[in-house]
Amino acid sequence: MSTALTPEMHRRAAGRDLRVVFDEPTIALRVRELGREITAAYPDGDLLVLGLLKGSFIFLSDLVREINRPLHVDFLVASSYGAEKVSSGNVRLLYDPETPLEGKHILLVEDIIDSGRTMVRLTKLLRERQPASLAICALLDKHLLPEPLPEMRWTGFTAPPAFLVGYGLDHAEDHRHLPFIGDLI
Repeated sequence: MSTALTPEMHRRAAGRDLRVVFDEPTIALRVRELGREITAAYPDGDLLVLGLLKGSFIFLSDLVREINRPLHVDFLVASSYGAEKVSSGNVRLLYDPETPLEGKHILLVEDIIDSGRTMVRLTKLLRERQPASLAICALLDKHLLPEPLPEMRWTGFTAPPAFLVGYGLDHAEDHRHLPFIGDLI
């Protein structure tokens, strides 16, 4: 007998109505594919995977286990949402890694590209530290930017125009633990 909770059980446990957008097997398959693509893209050199906390932590942990090459992991903490469902546009860097970036391949891992303000600010900051290369891997992209970010290299899924939670994504710190991505309706 399986002890895994079904999406319906998670929806009830969350106390809110959630519509499953990407289920657990679909996410796992795409993360494996991304891991293979990233492994092929970096055959040599120092690779530093920088996760943007808090939303990327589950995606990042699954992703780095699918990248079949040596790498290091560190994190950045930025905030632009607070308890709201819409980005404030004010990006605050709350934790800046002390890991030297110069000469390393930097893979910035993000949960979702929404307005893009956070990524624009972070890529500018990271480029100033003279990495060998800089690329972004986002689990979700809403494609709201007039032009794609030049560093955007990998995307898990195109996100629908909804407020998504689960698999690390939250609303006011709730719902991160869900193994699927759902629309908070």
